[in-house]
Amino acid sequence: MNKKHFIVLFFLVAGIIACNKEIVEQTFIGFQQPANFPTATYNFANNTITKEGFELGRKLFYDPVLSANNTISCGSCHIQTSAFTQHGHSISHGINDRLGTRNSQPIMNLAWSTSFMWDGGVFDLDLQPIVPITNHVEMDDSVQNVLSKLRANSMYRSMFKSAYGSEEITTTRFLKALSQFMVMCVSSNSKYDSVKRGQATFTAIESDGYDLFKQKKCVSCHTEPLFTDHSFRNNGLSISYVDDKGRYNITNDNNDKYRFKVPSLRNLSYTGPFMHDGRILTLDAVLDHYSSQVQATPNIDPVFTSSATLGIPLSTDEKQKIIAFLLTLNDKTFITDRRFSEQ
Repeated sequence: MNKKHFIVLFFLVAGIIACNKEIVEQTFIGFQQPANFPTATYNFANNTITKEGFELGRKLFYDPVLSANNTISCGSCHIQTSAFTQHGHSISHGINDRLGTRNSQPIMNLAWSTSFMWDGGVFDLDLQPIVPITNHVEMDDSVQNVLSKLRANSMYRSMFKSAYGSEEITTTRFLKALSQFMVMCVSSNSKYDSVKRGQATFTAIESDGYDLFKQKKCVSCHTEPLFTDHSFRNNGLSISYVDDKGRYNITNDNNDKYRFKVPSLRNLSYTGPFMHDGRILTLDAVLDHYSSQVQATPNIDPVFTSSATLGIPLSTDEKQKIIAFLLTLNDKTFITDRRFSEQ
C-alpha cells in the first residue's frame, strides 16, 4: 500500500468512526430499570421520559438563571464528580455564599425515593426544586420570576416546544423537565452490582466486610440494594449548636426529634463529608462514631441500644473489612457519565 492509499484509508476509517460516534451520541436510552433493583416508585405515567425532556431538564439543572442573581445553579451544590454533592463543604453554600445548616444530599437513584430532603419535607420529586429555588440561603428566587426569565429566552422557548409541543413555559413543565433529568441519574454499576449480577466476585476482605455489614445490623437501616430504607432515624449524633431537630420540623411530632433520613451508602468515596450536617470527614471516623461515640439523644434508634454499651461494637480489623466492602459501592461510571455532565 503506497502512502497516498494509506492516507485515503486513514481518513475513510476516521470518518466511519466519527460517524458511528455521532450516531451513538444521538441515540437516547431512556430510564432503565437495573436488574438487581426493586421497581422504581416514581410515577413515570405522569412524566414520560423523552430525549427532549431530559435534555431540557439537564440544561435547566446547570443554568444559574434559576437563582435570584443568576449565579447559582442546581449543579453548583450538586457536582457530578462528587456524585452530585457539594464537594469541599460540610454544609451547603448558596447565593452570595450564604451558608445553610445541612449537607447537600447526592442526586442519585431518586426514582426509588418516596420523600426528599433530610427531613422528608417534600414527598414528590416533581415539587422538590421549589425548595432550593425559594430558599433564602440557596437560590433566593421565586418560581414565577424564574419562569419569566425562561420565557424571555428564545433558546428555552424552542427547547420547551421540542419537549412539549409548544413554547408555553409553565410551572408543571419546568418542574417535570428537571425531574426527567434527576430520575435518569441512576447509579447501579458498582463492583457490588457486578457481583450481584454474577459478573465479578468480592475479594476475601470485601467478602468478610459484607458479612460483617449484615451481622452488625448495618443493613437494618441501609437496606440492599439501594443501601437505604428511606426511613428517618436518630443515629446518636450529639446535638449541634443549631439544634436541628430534623423530621420534627416537618411533623411537629416529639417522636421525630433528631431523626433524619437514612442516606444511601453508595459512592461514599465521592460524597464526603458525612452526616446531615457534614460533621464527619472520613469513613474511618464514621465507624469510630458508631463503635464508640454514639450519644443517648432523644429518640435514638434501638439498633444502637441493643448491646451493653451504646453503639455497635467494632474492632479495628472489623472496621477495615467493612470499609473494604463499602468501597465496592463506588460507581465510577456514574460520576463520569457524559449524559449527566454540563453540555
